[in-house]
Amino acid sequence: MEFMSKSKFTTMEAAQRLMNSMEIAINNMIDEIKKPVDPEINGSARKAELQSIKQTATDAKELIIERQRLEQMIKDLKESGSIEQSKDYSGGFAERFSK
Repeated sequence: MEFMSKSKFTTMEAAQRLMNSMEIAINNMIDEIKKPVDPEINGSARKAELQSIKQTATDAKELIIERQRLEQMIKDLKESGSIEQSKDYSGGFAERFSK
């Protein structure tokens, strides 16, 4: 199956769509983290549930950092019309608070 679109693929459009999808994923993760742990479970099942919540929180944090990098890349693309190969997108607001 071939994927053909009527519009030309652009990095800017793809990056913006990815940012929107990341936002949905982050919100879904946050909603999942908010759910209370079932008080009826205990022992290893409770530990597994708590570990799953922690992993989801870590994944959400990493996705926020990646989304912030993508946001900076889009900003640079809008300003210069291209993405510099040497530009480091690893630093940023979200990353300073990731530790």
